[in-house]
Amino acid sequence: RFGAVMCCCGPCAMYRRSALDLLLDQYETQFFRGKPSDFGEDRHLTILMLKAGFRTEYVPDAIAATVVPHSLGPYLRQQLRWARSTFRDTFLALRLLPELDGYLTLDVIGQNLGPLLLALSSLAALAQLLIGGSIPWWTGLTIAAMTMVRCSVAALRARELRFIGFSLHTPINIFLLLPLKAYALFTLSNSD
Repeated sequence: RFGAVMCCCGPCAMYRRSALDLLLDQYETQFFRGKPSDFGEDRHLTILMLKAGFRTEYVPDAIAATVVPHSLGPYLRQQLRWARSTFRDTFLALRLLPELDGYLTLDVIGQNLGPLLLALSSLAALAQLLIGGSIPWWTGLTIAAMTMVRCSVAALRARELRFIGFSLHTPINIFLLLPLKAYALFTLSNSD
């Protein structure tokens, strides 16, 4: 709709050669905080394309195959790389976003603010459990409501009711991915 998909995922992306030729030097010499960076290249290339004035578009009937982690260790390493890439390139894209569209700015901020609000709700619940011995019903309701809103937005965008089922991912998100994202935020310069 806006011609500005914020991350054209590696195995699912195609670019015009003429566009790549213009950006190849910038793309191959990624630096973050003065150090070479070699992860999150798909998101970085997408941002470079948008900064150069190119459109990035979603093609709903395209079919692509990729390799995915099949055990917890590789999955968590992938999520750590993705979290670092998301934070790093969101910082790089913040100046670009208002030029693209106000909605996109809100969407990107929401994608980054949502996990922060979930983390704060989870920490509040943990503090209440440690101090008072129980978790108030409104904390659980807040987390459930945030989850359902996010999944409903995804279901509406994709026009796929099955995205509501993604709410079952919330415990994984709270107990595994939120701590991992916090670690990623504090180790942005690490490219291990």
